[in-house]
Amino acid sequence: MLSSILEGLVDLITSFNGSFYIIAYLIGGIPFGYLLAKYIGGVNIKEAGSGNIGATNVLRVLKEKDPKLAKKLGALTLLLDAFKGAIVLLIAKYLGASDMTLWSIAVFAVIGHCYSPFLNFEGGKGVATGFGVLLVLLPIPSLIALAVWFIAAKGLKISSLSSLIALLSILISSYLLYNDGAPGIQTFTPLWIISFIIFYKHIPNIKRMILREEKRVA
Repeated sequence: MLSSILEGLVDLITSFNGSFYIIAYLIGGIPFGYLLAKYIGGVNIKEAGSGNIGATNVLRVLKEKDPKLAKKLGALTLLLDAFKGAIVLLIAKYLGASDMTLWSIAVFAVIGHCYSPFLNFEGGKGVATGFGVLLVLLPIPSLIALAVWFIAAKGLKISSLSSLIALLSILISSYLLYNDGAPGIQTFTPLWIISFIIFYKHIPNIKRMILREEKRVA
């Protein structure tokens, strides 16, 4: 079944004559957290918790109802949000897209998640989708960021702060590893655009952290 879905996705992208950006935006906009929580967990997470459609809110909201299901759907949301950004990128790469096109696809996938056309242009924070695309384009900095996020999440237990620390680490490690810009495009501009979007979506969290009102992940 999965192979047929992937083949259909390849055919769809090819039929658009190279319009990867539209596909990246639309697939990036699929609100997996919202869909899983609503149709499996029976909860509208846009009206519960923080109102965010990401894995953290899925976990936090459903945990009150069914802790085991919450962990499963939270993990599945995380994986699907990361995968949806990476899959279009990998297919475009397989079809011979240029490096700049690949980076543009990455940006549009993150924009799709954060401003989903299926949710009246609302969406998540972009962390998982951003990680998915950057893992393809900047694998070493992304793995460093993942390790930093894991340590921060374990110690701080504040999802938003851990994500922002990981975001900072990927920027720093990218500059340390690649003096002339991201491989293939010799600039970090797309990385900064993705980082800015993620940072911007976290402004409400930053305000709550300043006021010491940001909730911890138990």
